[in-house]
Amino acid sequence: MTRVIHTGDTHLGYQQYHLPQRREDFLDSFRQVAADAVGEGVDAVVHAGDLFHDRRPTLPDIMGALSVLRGLDDAGIPFLAVVGNHESKRDAQWLDLFESLGLATRLGPEPVTVGDVAVYGLDFVARAERDGLDYDFADHDCDYAVLASHGLFQPFDHGDWDIREILAGSPVRFDAALLGDDHTPQTRRVEESHDAWLTYCGSTERASADERENRGYNLVVFEDDPPDPPADAVDIRRRALDTREFVFVDIELGPGEGVERVRERVTQEELTDAVVVVSLAGEGDPVTPATVEEAAAEAGALTTRVTDRRELADEHDVEVSFADPDEAVRERVRELGLSPVAREVDETVRASKVADSNVAGEVERRVQELLEDGETDAFRPADDEAAGAAEDEGTPASTDGGRGNAETDPAPGGDPDTEAGETDSQVTMEDYL
Repeated sequence: MTRVIHTGDTHLGYQQYHLPQRREDFLDSFRQVAADAVGEGVDAVVHAGDLFHDRRPTLPDIMGALSVLRGLDDAGIPFLAVVGNHESKRDAQWLDLFESLGLATRLGPEPVTVGDVAVYGLDFVARAERDGLDYDFADHDCDYAVLASHGLFQPFDHGDWDIREILAGSPVRFDAALLGDDHTPQTRRVEESHDAWLTYCGSTERASADERENRGYNLVVFEDDPPDPPADAVDIRRRALDTREFVFVDIELGPGEGVERVRERVTQEELTDAVVVVSLAGEGDPVTPATVEEAAAEAGALTTRVTDRRELADEHDVEVSFADPDEAVRERVRELGLSPVAREVDETVRASKVADSNVAGEVERRVQELLEDGETDAFRPADDEAAGAAEDEGTPASTDGGRGNAETDPAPGGDPDTEAGETDSQVTMEDYL
C-alpha cells in the first residue's frame, strides 16, 4: 500500500488584509500539512502548485518554506511538486532551488517512483501555449500512474482546459490526477478516455472570503495488487486543517433596521482572533462599516470586512442588448479605446471565475512578462498604439481606433492586498545559484 498527501495552493507570503498575522497563518497551515505527513508516516507529499503567492517571495517566506521542507527531508518523506501560475517565472523556478538543495523534486515527464506509484508532473500552462503541447510522458513499470498539475480544468466548474484531453493524449494511462489552482476541494471520477480520479485538494488557508469550506488536504491511498481498472483501488480522503477562524455573518435587514441591528448580530458570535466577514442584504438603513468594525474589534476580532450587497446596484445608464449582454459589454469596452494590456485586464477581472487572489496574481504575471520582454507598446491607449505602429512603418496612423483583439490572458495591476510602497526584502534566484 502506498499513501501520499496531496496538497497545494499554500500561497506562502500572502499578507492577506495587510496583516502580518495572516501571512504567518499561511505558513502555519503548510507546517501542519508537513507535521501530519510525518505523523502519518506517508510515502510522499505531492504539492500541486502555488507554493508561494508571488514569483518574488521575500526572504522570510523562502526561509519558512525551507524549514518545512527540511523537516520532511529529516523524516525521509519526499516533497514532489509542480509550478503554479502564481510563482511561475520565465527562467529558473524556486522549486529548482529547493531541488538543488536536495529538499524537493520538480515533477515532469519522467516518472518519480513512490512505492507502487509512478508520479508525473505538468506545470501550469498558459492558454497561448496549450495548442500542440506534447504529452511526452515516459513509460513506467509501477502498478499505478498519477499526474500532478496546476490549472482550472474541466469537467469541473470554471475550467478553461479539459483535463480529459490531457489524459486521452498521454501515452501513459493515469489512474488519478492530483490538481491545484481551484481552491475548492472537489473530487470526481471520469471514464471518458479511461477510468481515472480527478481531485482538487483546495487551498490550505482561505485566500478569499468566498472560501467558506474548512481548509485541508487529501490523503490518497493506493492499495496493493490493484484490479482492472486500477482506479477501483484508489482511495481519496479529505483531511482538515486547524486554521484561523473565519466568522461569516449574513444579515438580511428589514425596513428601519440599520447599524444597531448589525452590531447586535455580529457581537452575538465568538470573535476572538477571528476574521469576521459581514454580508448585508435586504432593505433597511445605511450602515457605516467603521461602526461594525469597531464593535467587532472590541469583541476581540482580528479584522472585520463588511460588504453591503444593497450598494451593488449601479444607476449608470448603459445601453445593453439582452439578446447578448456579454457582447454588449465587450462592444462598450472596445469603444473606450483601451490599450491591449488594459483590455486583457478587463477580460481577466470581468470574465474570470478564478478566486480573487488568483486573478490578481494572473494580472501581475502578465504585466511582468510584457515588461521583461520590453513590450511597451502594449501599454499605449488604442489611438496611441495605432500611432506608434504607424511611426514604426513610416505611415500615417489609421483612424479606426486601433482596437485589435481582446485576449483573455491577464495583465497589469498587482495584488490588491499588497500595500503600495511595501519594501519587504525581495530576493532573486541569482542570489542563491
